Amino acid sequence: MLRWILGGRETQGAVEKNTVLVIGDEQPKNVYTELQVLKGHFDIVRFLVQIDNFRFASGGDDGLVLVWNVETGERLQELRGHSQQITAMAAYSRPGRWAPHTDLLTASSDRTLSMWDPDTGNRVQTVSDLQSSVKCLLVLGQLSLWISGGNEMCVWNRNFDLLCRTDHHSDAGIAAMVELPKNCIAAAVDKEIVIYRLSSVANEADMVVTEVRRLTDHRDSIRALITINDQLFASGSHIGELIVWHSLDWTPQVFECILWDHPHVSPQEEIKLGGQKQSEMSIHHMASVGEFIAAAVGSGLYIYNILTRSVVAYRKTAHDSNIRQILLLPDGTFAKTTYGQNIASGTVKLGSFSHSFLQLMSCSEDGSVRIWELQDLPLPAEPASAGFFGMWSFGRTSKQASQPVKKVQEAPALCTLELIGDLIGHSGAIQMFINFTDRGLVSCSTDHLIIIWKNGERESRLRSSSLFHKLDQNGGL
Repeated sequence: MLRWILGGRETQGAVEKNTVLVIGDEQPKNVYTELQVLKGHFDIVRFLVQIDNFRFASGGDDGLVLVWNVETGERLQELRGHSQQITAMAAYSRPGRWAPHTDLLTASSDRTLSMWDPDTGNRVQTVSDLQSSVKCLLVLGQLSLWISGGNEMCVWNRNFDLLCRTDHHSDAGIAAMVELPKNCIAAAVDKEIVIYRLSSVANEADMVVTEVRRLTDHRDSIRALITINDQLFASGSHIGELIVWHSLDWTPQVFECILWDHPHVSPQEEIKLGGQKQSEMSIHHMASVGEFIAAAVGSGLYIYNILTRSVVAYRKTAHDSNIRQILLLPDGTFAKTTYGQNIASGTVKLGSFSHSFLQLMSCSEDGSVRIWELQDLPLPAEPASAGFFGMWSFGRTSKQASQPVKKVQEAPALCTLELIGDLIGHSGAIQMFINFTDRGLVSCSTDHLIIIWKNGERESRLRSSSLFHKLDQNGGL
């Protein structure tokens, strides 16, 4: 496990003296061997948004939005204007004079929306006195529009003109939104997914939003909503329901109900950092690459293959606390072909993929970021007893509570998730992270801090190159 170079995790004094720390080499596959701690927020940091290849923005409960350079850790801009906590952030690219320009959209509990220029730090536009706080933002790049979701859904253009809005939703409001083909939007509202269609009227300067369908297959609140590709999207609920939907006709293609029961001893080793506790069922976050969907289920991880409709790998206890975010990293490229129309029927080819998968990153309320690698089991898989997959329940569940969950025995997982990196630096729950590939990984936490996790070998090469360059300029030693 990676620790501070000067001692254990509690050694916070080292952070004050040196903002760039070197982490031990106990995990040879983990490239993140250096970290840089960024300070600037005075409360929980909940949001990170990538602006371009070198910059990102952070927003938190202090109402501040800060712009940072990921290479140097320099604070570039401090955006002040919100009086309460930030509730949503998004990057919004718009046509510029010479090249596209990226602005920042922010929403706050003070019921305001703002657009910022991250180059200058100026607030370009703002709207106040909204009917409710905005919980999520969705940018529609091809239409040059963006949508705010709360107790109502509002459609805006790049000039901050309100084009249209929906009626008042339930107190739960819109928790998440994804863009679908043919100018449609899927919005998660409590247990339902509401499908809206945007259409232009008159001189195409105005828009109309129309509700066209309500998907009511979930039995509990929807916590995660993602786009898989042009023809599929997925949702996950508080009680572990994972549904894959067709993006064109909005029919369910795959339905899985993930249940963590109390099974017999599993042959797959668990990561145990503390006392045992019952895992929650809730799907907090999902991610997809190619035919794979990964779900954060309580403190566990679950990877599902859409093509084979089978579990690829799982780990019931991947963290000590609930997982907040996951990210799939393909090791190579996926060769995609056209998806078929119905996964469940199996009558049409869905596509072909090279299984050069895969690493997975996860962050948790336990304060750690972990890196996992999908590996083949060392021995050929053999028929498993019911106890091996007793923790899983597959098949479509009845929406009536009186009917028991249908359990279908599934083939055993053919892969295992192996921990190859454990990034420990935060003293509070990690809220999210963003990946800048070679330039590093950025995480934010309830400890008010932001950490840039850096590739130690790359940083060493850059320092050596800089040193040789200076020597060359000075004519050597």
